Amino acid sequence: MTMTVQLHTGTQMPLLGLGTFKITGGSVSVAVDAALECGYRLFDTARVYRNESEIGACLKKLLPKYSLNRADVFVTSKLGPGDHGAGRCHQACLDSIKSLGLDYIDLYLIHWPGVQGLKPNAPKQKQLRLESWKDLEQLYDEGLIKAIGVSNYTQRHLEELLSCCRVRPAVLQTEFHPHLFQCELLKFCNEQGIQLQAYSSLGTTTTVNKLITDPVVVEIARNYTQLPSQVLLAWAIQQNIGVIPKSTNMKHIRENFDALDFKLAKTEIEKLNRLNKNFHYCWDPTNIL
Repeated sequence: MTMTVQLHTGTQMPLLGLGTFKITGGSVSVAVDAALECGYRLFDTARVYRNESEIGACLKKLLPKYSLNRADVFVTSKLGPGDHGAGRCHQACLDSIKSLGLDYIDLYLIHWPGVQGLKPNAPKQKQLRLESWKDLEQLYDEGLIKAIGVSNYTQRHLEELLSCCRVRPAVLQTEFHPHLFQCELLKFCNEQGIQLQAYSSLGTTTTVNKLITDPVVVEIARNYTQLPSQVLLAWAIQQNIGVIPKSTNMKHIRENFDALDFKLAKTEIEKLNRLNKNFHYCWDPTNIL
């Protein structure tokens, strides 16, 4: 089963996809093959992941194996923080399309509101990211990107963009999980017709994962005879939040996909919502001007 949401552009985006951060070399083929076999149809990459060409080659090779074509998969990539600005953003996106070996990208995101090499409070931050957005609008008009959006933007960054954009962002990809339950940001996105997509849904890959081992998460998983990872993914999916868990382990890839079929009670979702600690396991963009 592949659940999808319709973006305001009309594009259908799967709620669950495969994240590929830090997946390179032979692991790419293993992960993409396992994901396609399970039913994944969304693949998330980025210029800074340095695996676009590998992912594109794997999709080209593996889609026929599963009787799929290009239109059956949803590919996301992102603008690197070093590629902000008029012209630079445009070229970076074209480079990503070429690396992926595609005619178009389904969703292209500004990866980070800050510009590499600039201080977080530099006034030029705002100017350069708005120049990048203008480039994305042009690429969207040309049909080279089917939907455009942002990643790691705060509500302040979104409000700034919405005040001057011609094409509204379709997606916000950001860190979002019970320990960082950004309820006001979620409400804002819902009101503005921006689809929220979460990364780091399962916390970190470190030895001590405080999210996966949270006593409340573990208790709910035990009560439902599910894995803590499945509880965390189902928690997001049932609130219409996209998820892109990363794994190169075929067993884990299957377990994550099974979260689409798992239903939490409303009371359990509310219980998980109350675990918020405003804690970032990854990057915090709040200090970017």
